[in-house]
Amino acid sequence: MMQSVDVAIIGGGMVGLALAAALSETELRVAVIEGHQPDPTLATLPDLRVSALSRASERILRRVGAWPGIEARRSAPYDKMQVWEQDSFAHIAFDAARLAQPNLGHIVENRVIQLALWDKVAQQPNVTLLAPERCDNIVFGETEAWLTLASGKHLTAKLVVGADGANSWLRDKLDIPLTHWDYGHSAIVANIRCAEPHQDTARQIFRPQGPLAFLPLPEPDLCSIVWSLPPLEAEALCAMSDSEFNKHLTTAFDNQLGLCQVEGERRAVPLKMRYARSFVRDRVALVGDAAHTIHPLAGQGVNLGLLDAAALAQELKRLWQQDQDIGKLSNLRPYERWRKAEAAKMIAAMQGFKDLFSGSHPAKKLVRDLGMLFADKAPGLKDEFMRRALGLSGHLPDLARQ
Repeated sequence: MMQSVDVAIIGGGMVGLALAAALSETELRVAVIEGHQPDPTLATLPDLRVSALSRASERILRRVGAWPGIEARRSAPYDKMQVWEQDSFAHIAFDAARLAQPNLGHIVENRVIQLALWDKVAQQPNVTLLAPERCDNIVFGETEAWLTLASGKHLTAKLVVGADGANSWLRDKLDIPLTHWDYGHSAIVANIRCAEPHQDTARQIFRPQGPLAFLPLPEPDLCSIVWSLPPLEAEALCAMSDSEFNKHLTTAFDNQLGLCQVEGERRAVPLKMRYARSFVRDRVALVGDAAHTIHPLAGQGVNLGLLDAAALAQELKRLWQQDQDIGKLSNLRPYERWRKAEAAKMIAAMQGFKDLFSGSHPAKKLVRDLGMLFADKAPGLKDEFMRRALGLSGHLPDLARQ
């Protein structure tokens, strides 16, 4: 059986589904190929994988119609952020009221975002959801690509989009080279019950071994943590008893929210930077983690991916309206130039932050402490940093603009 579509999206995660949803008001025929249909049942305790959605991401999700599904499930807006260095006089604080914003973003479980988008895309008459399903092979012709699926089905598409994550099947199949390095860290993720309420505030402490972030969840005393550490130290902490882990975590966090108690499992995730040398080929485009992965210290990975989806949708709509070939390499170049530049800037910024706050040499520590103090007090500097992090300024797709 052969099915013909205009856009075949490999990967039905947050970014792939956001792209499909962003194409809802077009005549483009879209297929989404996903190996695992998400479980719609949410446990009492939130999932370990959460994202800090920026205002730009919120706008995208609102405009594609997925935000009500997020609100109906579970999300936690936060209106303040505090950042400081361990054993230091310097800190920096951000407040939504200062920017005349209702909040600084939302902490949302990745599966909640995926489920809200899945519900929306499942209702689109121009989208076929193929799940559970996976790709076995791809062959390219002059005007289309042929996909063979594990079930024996066949698809032809003018454009195939790789939204299949950091270990992208499509990227590997095409031998698209990667610039990559190991951050030398693993991130411990866990749900933490705190003795004191988080007060809708995101907090991050920079320690010599790596940053530790406490992200507020919907319950007033529950936080999600992302604790970056050398891999052996992360493994040791995950192997500890709950009581021992709680002591180490409370101390590492400067006892900011009182005694910390882990609830549920802990997991250590290796951290790597990946940057595809090409985001596009003839009949192919990469989005999200298939194109780039970055350090989680500023929580911008998912936001970068959602902006990829909105940008690619915008370019595909333009090409379609102009009766241009949506899969031709030269027509996909504007998307590539746009998103490669944005990803490179974010990768460089995250690496700079990581390098700046690594180590405990007294001279280096003094320089960064003075820099943080200056950034907190300098008129306009702190506000512009937050405006960019929120997606209130910069080169944004139409779906993300005010």
